Amino acid sequence: QVQLVESGGGLVQPGGSLRLSCAASGFTLDYYAIGWFRQAPGKEREGVSCISSSDGSTYYADSVKGRVIISRDNAKNTVYLQMNSLKPEDTAVYYCAKTYYSGSSCARPWELEYDYWGQGTQVTVSS
Repeated sequence: QVQLVESGGGLVQPGGSLRLSCAASGFTLDYYAIGWFRQAPGKEREGVSCISSSDGSTYYADSVKGRVIISRDNAKNTVYLQMNSLKPEDTAVYYCAKTYYSGSSCARPWELEYDYWGQGTQVTVSS
């Protein structure tokens, strides 16, 4: 049974850091690209980052570039999203998602088909 569970969210002050985790089960993480998305109330879901299944290439949205690092630990079947220098506009529910097709790259991550999503973890950046 495919499952993705996000964790690591919480309340942090502007300029602070959080590391989000996406724990995957029911499939081999090595074979799939994983995307991170976020959605704030009243806003559309937006892509944040993506890490490929093959060479580990990464993609970052302009809004988080330079402040976010995505990584994966295949042995733990977990993808991480390290977020630094957090801003109030980063406040959202963050989701991770699995690509449907194995071997996907993150060259055009928002054009990929994602078939499983986690429940999300809340990130609140406020003083």
